[in-house]
Amino acid sequence: MKILVATEKPFAAVAVDGIRKVAEEAGYELCLLEKYTDRQQLLDAVADADALIVRSDIVDNDVFDAAKQLKVVVRAGAGYDNIDLATATAHGVVVENTPGQNSNAVAELVFGMTVMAIRNMYNGTSGTELKGKRLGIQAFGQVGRNVARIAKGFGMDVMALDPYCPDEAMTEAGVTPVHSVEDLYKNNEFVSIHIPATPETKKSIGRDLITLMPKGGVLINTARKEVIDEDGLMQALAERPDLKYVADIKPDCADELKPKVGDRVFFTPKKMGAQTAEANINAGIAAARQCVAYLRDGIDRFKVSK
Repeated sequence: MKILVATEKPFAAVAVDGIRKVAEEAGYELCLLEKYTDRQQLLDAVADADALIVRSDIVDNDVFDAAKQLKVVVRAGAGYDNIDLATATAHGVVVENTPGQNSNAVAELVFGMTVMAIRNMYNGTSGTELKGKRLGIQAFGQVGRNVARIAKGFGMDVMALDPYCPDEAMTEAGVTPVHSVEDLYKNNEFVSIHIPATPETKKSIGRDLITLMPKGGVLINTARKEVIDEDGLMQALAERPDLKYVADIKPDCADELKPKVGDRVFFTPKKMGAQTAEANINAGIAAARQCVAYLRDGIDRFKVSK
């Protein structure tokens, strides 16, 4: 059987070595398609693959149609909105993610950007501190829990909103549960977003929520750009010159927004939450192990498709 790693943004060499070791020790062939520039290259490469490992690569109907032998797709990372789940199910293909493997890397980036924001992008002027401030975490999954852990180290008071997480799990982590999104934004100087992009969450964060934030509020987004109502974001930042927005996802309105608000916004050049050597290795090797577990034993513990 063949495992294909198809990545426009390649894994680190050490991660590829680990993936190869996992595949070959299980008796499977490993094929690499890295830095491909033509969609047809992916369609040709996947034609005889039994398993597919991707990062942010788009896996849609064309890919599933081309992949006649495909049994499982594993997204090396937590988010999986780059994969068409309904089409995967229609083709009898299982889709999995690798939750938790990138979570510490993303959480550390949250605070890298946050400290930069409250120190006025290190422009030499007087800023403020995190100690004693309030942080609201929107979604208390693996990343959110790591954000809470780091926030506690800064001496912050932490709240979280997650209808799928029991209050007890939050209180055990020293986090105060919040039960409405309005309360989360209204009661915290900092809000860190970790919700997935779903039909319910897309464009769910806009002017009405953002302007609820206290004076000097900072909104941090390391989730997906689609969850932000960009028109509402621009309105909020125009109405409230005390607010800031930092993200590792450049919004579509960035070229229009940046000249208007200057250093009150910051965007990394590309999505960078998982861009650490450790996260790269962890996610890649986890994906390889999950491919092997499914192909060999039918184990689909991290299945996200129907």
